[in-house]
Amino acid sequence: MNIIVASIFVQDQDKALKFYSEKLGFVKKEDVPAGEYRWITLVSPGDQAGTELLLEPSAHPAAKEYQKKIFAEGIPATMFGVADVHEEYKQLMEKGVTFTMEPTQMGEMTIAVFDDTCGNLIQIIEK
Repeated sequence: MNIIVASIFVQDQDKALKFYSEKLGFVKKEDVPAGEYRWITLVSPGDQAGTELLLEPSAHPAAKEYQKKIFAEGIPATMFGVADVHEEYKQLMEKGVTFTMEPTQMGEMTIAVFDDTCGNLIQIIEK
C-alpha cells in the first residue's frame, strides 16, 4: 500500500492553487471539474510522479469547523520536508509568506510554521 494523495482543506481553491504553486513552488498535476468544485492536485517539482497534494474545498460544515479549530490552536494541517529550514524560511519570507513560528530546533529536527492564507498553518521540517 502506498500513499498517493494527501489532502488539505482550503477555503478557496483558486487562491490556494496560486499560493501553493507561486509561493511554495509546487507543480500543478491535475485540475479537472468535480461537481461544484475541482480536483486540483500538486506535486513536488523534483518528484512529479510522487505523492499528490489535493486542494480539498472546506465547504462541508465539519471541514470548516475542523480547519478553524486546528488553526486557532496553532496546529499545522500538514508538514513539508525541506533540506534547509533556515534557507527555506528566508526565501519564503522574501515572497511575502507570513510565519507564525521562526525556525526552531526541536531535538534533531528544525521546524518553522507559516500561514498558507487559505485557512491553514503549514509546518516545514528539516530532519
